[in-house]
Amino acid sequence: MAGVAELTGADRVVVVGAGMAGAQCALSLRQGGWQGRIALVGEEPHPPYDRPPLSKDVLLGKRDSTALDIDWDDYGVELLPGRRATGVEPGVLHTDAGELPYGRLVIATGAAAVPLPGALGTHVLRTVDDALALRARLVPGARIALVGAGWIGAETATVARQLGCEVTVIEAGPGPLAGALPADIGLLMADWYAEAGAELRCGVAVAAVEPDSVLLADGTRVPADEVVVGIGARPATGWLAGSAVALDAGGAILVDEQLRTSADGVWAVGDCVSYPSARSGLRLTVQHWDHALQSGRAAAASLLGTGEPYDPVPYFWSEQFGRMVQYAGRHAGADEVIRRGSAADPSWGVLWLRAGRLVGMLTVDRPRDLNQGRKLIDRGAVLDRALAADPDVQLKAAVAS
Repeated sequence: MAGVAELTGADRVVVVGAGMAGAQCALSLRQGGWQGRIALVGEEPHPPYDRPPLSKDVLLGKRDSTALDIDWDDYGVELLPGRRATGVEPGVLHTDAGELPYGRLVIATGAAAVPLPGALGTHVLRTVDDALALRARLVPGARIALVGAGWIGAETATVARQLGCEVTVIEAGPGPLAGALPADIGLLMADWYAEAGAELRCGVAVAAVEPDSVLLADGTRVPADEVVVGIGARPATGWLAGSAVALDAGGAILVDEQLRTSADGVWAVGDCVSYPSARSGLRLTVQHWDHALQSGRAAAASLLGTGEPYDPVPYFWSEQFGRMVQYAGRHAGADEVIRRGSAADPSWGVLWLRAGRLVGMLTVDRPRDLNQGRKLIDRGAVLDRALAADPDVQLKAAVAS
């Protein structure tokens, strides 16, 4: 791998995907000493922007734009918005606006919302245009049906209730966050919906979306003026079919510990990748903001020849129903669970251990726990169970001696 000093002005990096991961990669390349040209290609017509505020400030009408406060011209990054990638071959990125030659390529095309099969006229919340279109429909008294009680569903339900909408959330799983958390933990959040005045229906699937209602599999109908679908996202990598870039069974791009793909001179970052985690002992596909930020920076370092193995502690947060919910690590594979306080308390948490070591955690309005726990997960710290279960003891003081 070439060092920074060996790079020449003739080298051109094309970053395809102008979300957080792609933007951070382009920015970090320039800040890290890349002297060649950099092109940042985005499918949307907008300059790079931040996505987390879409389900909060943008829906609430507090902001219309979440554009990143970066002077791309000042950094010498060529923005090419409104171009959709259609294929790649060695040295050339194909787009619907023509070919883009590259010396090195970074793929950051992210993920696309999973649609509800057979449902027309529904909303998803993935882009700023999605958020602006939905915002226009969230008026007082509007009947909003949300399909999926995941992170996006909870955040959208929160805003819709604040705006005076009638809200019903439909979840095929046993409780909120069924795909992200163990069922017994997700159920601890079910009461939040009722407290906010939203109806939560779990354990029932959607059979059809009708003009003014949602038909459920049990035969009941949920009146709905608007239907919002939040049932997950899949890597936006269909355009790579037939290329030298290898994908896994779910469509994620297979990268190594330096975020390099199977194709020479091609890296990949963000929601669309599957990377090897030594900490977890398996490959991970993470679709969260923190991963986009960190992987974008890590790929830039890798390309510059200064990178280290990429294996951060996964982290995610969500603001819902007046609470800050944070998650770090991975609970899968844990063999022990410790409740840190009660869900009836104003703040509480859950810790997951494997062989005594902290491997995952969930906190509700306990940011200090999260910050300390994230470092403990990174260290592979063994916890004293009794101390860890006491919410009055700082988590960093619960490390076994």
